[in-house]
Amino acid sequence: MNTDIRVLVVDDDEFNIDLIEVMLTALSGLEDLTILRALNGREALDILEQSSDIDIIRLDLEMPVLNGFDTLQLLKRHERMREIPVIVVTADKSEVLKTLTMGANDFLAKPYDPQELKLRVMNHVRIKKLSDITRDMNDALEREVVKKTAALQKALVLSQEAEYEISLRLGKAAEYRDLETGMHTVRISHLSRELAHLAGMTAEDCEILRYASPLHDVGKIGIPDHILLKPGKLTAQEYEIMRMHAAIGGKILSGAEHFPVIEAGRIIAEQHHERWDGNGYPNRLKGTDIHIYGRIVMIVDVFDALASERPYKKAFSIEETATLMLKDRGVFFDPELLDLFMTNLERFVVIKNSLQDIPGCEHNPFEEVLKSRHIA
Repeated sequence: MNTDIRVLVVDDDEFNIDLIEVMLTALSGLEDLTILRALNGREALDILEQSSDIDIIRLDLEMPVLNGFDTLQLLKRHERMREIPVIVVTADKSEVLKTLTMGANDFLAKPYDPQELKLRVMNHVRIKKLSDITRDMNDALEREVVKKTAALQKALVLSQEAEYEISLRLGKAAEYRDLETGMHTVRISHLSRELAHLAGMTAEDCEILRYASPLHDVGKIGIPDHILLKPGKLTAQEYEIMRMHAAIGGKILSGAEHFPVIEAGRIIAEQHHERWDGNGYPNRLKGTDIHIYGRIVMIVDVFDALASERPYKKAFSIEETATLMLKDRGVFFDPELLDLFMTNLERFVVIKNSLQDIPGCEHNPFEEVLKSRHIA
C-alpha cells in the first residue's frame, strides 16, 4: 500500500492551516505527509481538478467565495472526487447532521486534540487507500478478463480473497477505537456463520456472513473519542451521537453492490441495532423488514457482549445471559432465530470458549451492550 499521505486543508484562515500542518507533522506515523492549502472552496476544487491523489480533505464551513456546504455538495456530485473522505470542522450538532447527510465522512470541533486529529486522519486515509486498492484491483481484473478469458475463474477467486481480506482489515481498523478486544470480532464472525448454518442459509451465504459480520461496528470510526471512550454513562446528546455509528457504517460501506461481502457488511453495519418491535435505529425497521444478516448479528453480538468480561462490567454467566436475552424475545430479537440459538446454545458456548481473549492484546472497540453503561 502507498504510504504517502496527501491532505488538502481548506480554510480561509492561514493560521489554522499552519496549525494543522504543525500538529500532523509533529506526530509519529505521518512522516510521508504532504499538506495542500486552499483558502476557499473554489481554490480547493481547482487543486482537486489538477491532482488525482488527494487522500483526505479537512473542510471548514464558513468561507468566502465558496463556502464549505456548497463545496461539499459539489465534491459529492463529482464521480472521482466523491470518493475522497471529507472531515468538516463544526461543533454545531445541526451542522454535523446536515453535513453527514450531504456525504461528509466525519467532523471535528475546535480546539483540536492533536492525537484525535491524527487518529481521525489515519483512520479515514486507511479506508480510502483500501478502497483505492479495491477499485484498482477490480479494474485490473476486468482488463485481464478481456485479454485472457481462460484466466477468468482464477481472477474471480483472487478477487474474492482480496474482498475477504479487505473486509477483515476494515473490521480490524474499527477495533483500534474500542474498549473491546480483537477476539470479539473473530467470535462474532464464527458465531454468525453457525447461526446462519442452523437457519438453513446456503453455504455461500454463510461464508459471506462470516466475512461481513466483523464490519458491524466499522462506523465507530466516526464517533468522537471523548464520547466513544467515556468511562461513565453518556448524556442524552452523547448517546444520540453514539447511535450515529450505525448510519456512518452504512455510508462507509455504501456503493459496493458488486462486492457481496462489502454489501453484506453495509447491511449489517446499518441494521444490527434495529429491533424486532421496530424501536431500534437508525431506520426503525420492524420484523422481517430487518435483513436476516442484521437479525443474526444482533443476537450473537449481544450474546458475546453479555457473556464477556469488559473493563466496565463482569461477564454474565451463560444462564444469566440466556435469561436476559429470552426476556427480549420478540422485542429486540427475531423470536424464531432466538429459539434456534437457544436450542443449540451449547454449540455457541463451545465456539465462544475456543476463541478466548488473549491477555495483553486489548484494543478499543465500541460495543452497545444490552443493559450496559451506554443504555440510558
